[in-house]
Amino acid sequence: MTIQIERECQVELEFPVEEIITLVVEEALSYENCPYDIELNVLLTDNAAIQEINREQRGKDEPTDVLSFPMVEYAAPADFSVVEDCVEEYFNPETGELLLGDIVISVDKVIEQAESYGHSQKRELAFLTAHSMLHLFGYDHIKEAERLVMEEKQREILSNLRIGRG
Repeated sequence: MTIQIERECQVELEFPVEEIITLVVEEALSYENCPYDIELNVLLTDNAAIQEINREQRGKDEPTDVLSFPMVEYAAPADFSVVEDCVEEYFNPETGELLLGDIVISVDKVIEQAESYGHSQKRELAFLTAHSMLHLFGYDHIKEAERLVMEEKQREILSNLRIGRG
């Protein structure tokens, strides 16, 4: 498994960020029974930079907490059978790892939302990572039923890691 974590902001969080991201990614992969080693890029940035990406990629001129850019087009969420037919498209030829996608997280939003929701910055980063991983597996929350599924999966992933709201 390769997780490239790049920091593009000056703000530091009060815990080992790379460790938390890695734990959540590993748990999400296990939870969704991903049968492959994966390659994932994570960019930690600030509100200004994520706002620019959000504007360019989604047409929304506002900062957001997390953006997900999946590489796999699933027939159904977490149905990894689709990648077997497109090895050249979905796997790194040098490592054999599944190219899962990219996650962009605003560290400013991690701090703001942790304070706003009354939980730790660690929990907020873990939540945003779990949320984004589910998007990379093809889940969405546009419809109410989809939102409920994602919320339950996020809760279970964090619960499995004993990362609570406290």
